[in-house]
Amino acid sequence: MKENYLTRENLEAFIQSAFREDVGEGDHSTLAAIPKDKEGSAQLFIKENGIIAGLELAELIFHSYDKELEVQLLLEDGQEVKKGDIGLKVMGKAASILTTERLVLNCMQRMSGIATKTHRLTKLISHTNAKLLDTRKTTPNFRMLEKWAVAIGGGENHRFALYDMVMLKDNHIDFAGGIEAAITATKSYLKENLLDLKIEVETRNLEEVKEVLRVGGVDVIMLDNMRYDMMREAVTLIGGQMLTEASGGITEETLKDVAECGVNYISVGALTHHVKSMDISLKAD
Repeated sequence: MKENYLTRENLEAFIQSAFREDVGEGDHSTLAAIPKDKEGSAQLFIKENGIIAGLELAELIFHSYDKELEVQLLLEDGQEVKKGDIGLKVMGKAASILTTERLVLNCMQRMSGIATKTHRLTKLISHTNAKLLDTRKTTPNFRMLEKWAVAIGGGENHRFALYDMVMLKDNHIDFAGGIEAAITATKSYLKENLLDLKIEVETRNLEEVKEVLRVGGVDVIMLDNMRYDMMREAVTLIGGQMLTEASGGITEETLKDVAECGVNYISVGALTHHVKSMDISLKAD
């Protein structure tokens, strides 16, 4: 777990919150029908091709609910899988397997769908130096796992939340009274509050790019919804003084052309907010 948001504490907090939502006072279907001492086993079946993600999390979920469950991971997160593969086997109390089944599947299906899409898009730009980024367009209370899935799929995580980077977007700039006013106020704020945060500024045209360069003190310039010719000219203007990020309505069809404009990063919100979950099931042996 290399990403700094993936702490054991954060993962346990997510799992317990999810159990409160799904199990509540008790899984009455299982409590009613399954004897407490009934033992069993189940296998995780992959039902379509893609990139598997969430196996490490699945093991944590099983053990968080019942430490005596035995979990055998047969694949690794990030591995290419095909229909018919078996991802893991879990053995122990049948009631524990039944109660944890849906949470494991909900997480793994969505995470694997995100990892699969990220992997596919990353391959489209592998001939360039551009890196694929996610965004904050995530499912509330599920961001940690969605960003984890992007990383598993070969993408990179942008800022995790509002607190770990300054991003001055069009509305910030307009409300602040312009680019220079927004950057100047930001620098003062960071200094006064002893904060060491990177600053990114959104630009919509070459004039705004030039103004950011003139003011200076910025780490990343976002090139938002720019035509290819304008984006290439902006990259030339910036000349490596600051990192560049292309953003705004970038699709699978346009991704390659954007990457070839020479930007450092490309952010794609659809990695997490427009994705098809992978078909995975947990079946009793």
